[in-house]
Amino acid sequence: MAKPGARNTITDVPGIKVGQAEDASVRTGVSVIVPDAPAIAAVAVSGGGPGTRETDLLSAGMLVDGIDAVCLSGGSAFGLAAADGVASGLKQEGRGFALVPLTSVPRTPIVPAAILYDLANGGDKSWGDVSPYAALGLTAYRARGTDVPLGQAGAGYGARAGALAGGTGSASIVTHDGITVGALAGVNCFGSAFMPGTDAFWAWPFEVDGEFGGKRPPEDYAADAEDWGAAKANPALGQNTTIACIATDVILTASEAKRVAQMALSGFSRAIRPVFAPFDGDALFVMSSGRIASQEKRAILVARIGELAASTLSRAIARGVFEANR
Repeated sequence: MAKPGARNTITDVPGIKVGQAEDASVRTGVSVIVPDAPAIAAVAVSGGGPGTRETDLLSAGMLVDGIDAVCLSGGSAFGLAAADGVASGLKQEGRGFALVPLTSVPRTPIVPAAILYDLANGGDKSWGDVSPYAALGLTAYRARGTDVPLGQAGAGYGARAGALAGGTGSASIVTHDGITVGALAGVNCFGSAFMPGTDAFWAWPFEVDGEFGGKRPPEDYAADAEDWGAAKANPALGQNTTIACIATDVILTASEAKRVAQMALSGFSRAIRPVFAPFDGDALFVMSSGRIASQEKRAILVARIGELAASTLSRAIARGVFEANR
C-alpha cells in the first residue's frame, strides 16, 4: 500500500530540495524547488489570470531539455523577479544551460516561475525603486534543504484561501514498488478549501493519518452547487491563485511530464471549490529527478503517476490551509 514519505513533503523525492524565504514587513515570500541536476519538466496553466515566466521553454520542440529550479512567489508580477535571484545563485555555482561552452561565458540558469497575488493581503508594499523579490529568491535558493515549513511560509506567507488564511502546503506518497511523488503548493485561492457549513476539507477523502485534522462531513451531507461556503466575498481579476510543483523520481520524457501535469490539475478541483475561475491564475509545474527507470508500460506508468500527483496535490493544498489556520 502506498504511504507518505518520511517527511511527507516534496523533498521525500530523491534529488529534490526546497528553499523558502519570507519578508514579514511586506508580508510575502518565495519557495524554490531545486533538483540536484537539470530536470525534465512541464507546465499546465488553468486559471484565467496567470503570471508565469519561462513556461514557453517547456513546450515541445524547444532547445533546452532540463530546468535548474522552479520558483513560486508572492507579489503578483513583481514576484517574477524572484527567479532573477534564484538564477543568480545558480550562476554562482556554475549551473545552467551552456549555449557557448567557454569558461568566459556564464551558463544560463533555466528557472520557470509562477506568482500569486498577495498585494492586497496586508503588509507594507511601498518598497521604492527595487522590489524585495530578487533578494528573497536568492535567500530562498541558498536556504534549500529537505525541511519544508508549512502554513505561513514561503510563497504562501501572505496568502488567503477563500475567506481564511492561505499558505504553503506539501505532501508525498511512496508506492509499494518504490516510486515517490511529491507536491508543494502556494494556496491563495478565490474558492474555499472547506465544505460549506463544515470544518471538513474538500480533500478529506485523500487524507492520510489525519495530516490536515481528520475532520469528516456529516453522513447526511448534501452539497449545494450554488453554495461556495467560505470563498472570497469580493474577488477581483488576477488576485487569486494556487501555484504548485509536482516532483517524481521516475524518469519521464517531456511529453510524459506534460500529460502528468494535465492529469494533476484535477488535484486543484479535489481540494478547492470553485477553482480555475477567471479570478485565478492557477499554474502547475511537474519535474522528474530521473532516478528510477520503470519497466512498466509507459502509458500505464504515466496514468499512474498522474493520478498519484493529483491526489498528493489535493493533500498538499489542504495541509497548507490547515497549517496556516491552526
